[in-house]
Formats: sequence, structure tokens, C-alpha cells
Amino acid sequence: MCKIVHLTSAHPRNDIRIFIKQCRTLAAHGYDVTLVVADGKGDAHVDGVTIADVGRLPGRLNRIFKVTKRVFDKAVALDADIYQFHDPELLPAGLKLKRLGKTVIFDSHEDTASQLVGKPYLDPLSRRVLPAMFAAYERFACSRFDGVIAATPCIRDLFLKINPVTVDINNFPIVGEFSTATPWNLKKDEVCYVGAISGIRGIRQMVRAASLLQSGARLNLAGRFFDPVSEAQVRAHPGWGRVADLGLLDRAGVRDVMARSVAGLVTLLPLPNHVDSLPTKMFEYMSSGIPVIASNFKLWREIVEGNECGICVDPLDPQAIATAIDYLVCNPDIAKSMGERGRRAVMERYNWDVEATRLTDFYGARSNAKQAIATV
Repeated sequence: MCKIVHLTSAHPRNDIRIFIKQCRTLAAHGYDVTLVVADGKGDAHVDGVTIADVGRLPGRLNRIFKVTKRVFDKAVALDADIYQFHDPELLPAGLKLKRLGKTVIFDSHEDTASQLVGKPYLDPLSRRVLPAMFAAYERFACSRFDGVIAATPCIRDLFLKINPVTVDINNFPIVGEFSTATPWNLKKDEVCYVGAISGIRGIRQMVRAASLLQSGARLNLAGRFFDPVSEAQVRAHPGWGRVADLGLLDRAGVRDVMARSVAGLVTLLPLPNHVDSLPTKMFEYMSSGIPVIASNFKLWREIVEGNECGICVDPLDPQAIATAIDYLVCNPDIAKSMGERGRRAVMERYNWDVEATRLTDFYGARSNAKQAIATV
């Protein structure tokens, strides 16, 4: 049996992309799968996946330097056939594993170099220098790996220039996970936003939009604030009176929020790392059968307007967001039809079943190549 180890120094053990989708899929297809994490919650065995915890250390520097060493040491001790790592700070560990003769795959969840440009904790000089330095090191490392998995087609195209063994495995929903039987006439005059909450994800504009609503609708926030400055600002804004702050919810809680909502918001600001992304929440809204109110990025318009499953707006314009919310709340038949078209698009194309096949095919090719080398 081929032994696979997934490595993360930053993500939680129940990460949707890493554990719920990839690790469980590979285990269900007969692979011996271990997930190495650093959350301090101890070892476990869940859904056929062994979880090995190297312990948690506070602080970004500890994570980058000390935790990554722990993850590497655990990876070596596990002596797997194939390693897949999910964090940019593990690139050096991936190179060390390659030097040990291991098969190594990098899973690029985002365009990290572009993301660094928008990091609020970096000074202007660092924002100019660090992205270029990181991109150069990433090219050097990934050209030596046995393959790259990318979270979107845009990221795939970037890595194909570096490593020809690159495939996109998209974060599309698991079929049926968010399907609900809530009749449309029982829905409340509510819309929702699900995910990490911060300024760059449009929380200021969403709360300002709430203050402009004519329909009396409310905004459900399901997630955790990652930006204390934005949190303080929006809590002091008059629009906060129309917000239900639900906090971080489990998957069942997220399903229930979507079920009672008329629409889902994904109005991320136009930053380089957002414009070409495929946000998981957009497809989860579609899967739950509610229309999407999305940023008017070209790629997102192709999906939302192409499938007639929502409205695209300028994410910097609170009035445009409010107008879209009011329109869907006041036109339930149109909203229902948009939601049905979105769900149909997920069932036919944007679902994890399609991506799971791509993942297992990718692993099958890597496993077969390793076995062929071993028999020479």
C-alpha cells in the first residue's frame, strides 16, 4: 500500500481542502494517509486518516522556523512514499525531502508572491522586495519537485511555467453537503457572509451596505475576525445594528445559515490575490441553492453571470451591494430561479466528485512512477 503524508504547519487538522477533501478522498481510495499538523490537540485517527500532531507554538516566527523543523522531523520519521505539503514556509522542508530521495508534491493554495504585496504588517520596502525574493525561491524549489497541485486554474498556469507536472484541483463543494429542503417562502429576509472576516474581504463595505438597505434585510456574519482595526470600525458603524455576528460555525451551522438566507455575499476587494481566485464560499452558496452577490471580477462574472446564478457588483461600492441585496429580497421568484441555476451548475461541473477524480488520477500516476523506479 502506498503511504502518503500530508504536511501543514499552519492549517487546522479539519481544514476543508486538506483533510475533508484530499486526505479523506485518498484514504477512501486505499492509500495509507497521514496528516501532520501543528495545533497541539494531540494525535488521532479520523475517517481512515492518521493525524500526527507536532505541537503548537505561538507566534509567526516560531511557526516559520521552529514548527517547520518539527514538521520536517516528523515527516522523515514517518518514511512515506509520497509527501504533499500545503504551506509556503515548508518549501525548504520539501527540498530536504527531495534530497533524501522522496517523492514530493507542493499544493499551492494561493499566489503567495502576490499575496505578500497586500500584507498589512509589511513596510513599503518589504512589500516591494519580499514578493520578488519569494517568487525566485519558489521557482527554484518547485522546479525540483515531482509535481505541483494548484487550487485554481490561474495558479496552475503560473506553475506550469516552472514544473510541467502541474494540475489544478479546485475547492469545489462536496455534492449534497449544503443542499437544503427549506421552501423559499420560509426563508427570512437575510443574507449571509461565510468565511474569514477582514477589511480586504470587504467587511467595511458590507456593513455600510447594511445601513443603506430599504428592504429591512439583515446580514448574517459566520466567521472569525482577522483584522482588529476593521472589526472596531464596523462595530461602531450604524450598519452594525443590522448585523447578526454568529461567530465561527461548524459545517452544520454554516449549512443552516445558508438555508435560511436569500443570498450569499462574496464581495472581496480587488487585490491581485483575489481577482484570479475561486473562492470556496461562492460555490458553497451555489450548492446551497441561493444566489450569489459577488465582486465584478472578470473570472467571477464568467461563473456567476454565465450561469445566471447571481449578481456581480463593484465591491468598493456599498450602495451597489445594498441595491443587489434589496433586489433579491424583494424579488423572491427571481432569487429562487438564480439559486436553482447555481445548484444545477454545481451538480454538473463545480463539485468535488470531479476534482476527486483528478486528484486520484494524479496520485495514481505518481505512485506508478515510483513503483516503476523501485523495480528497476
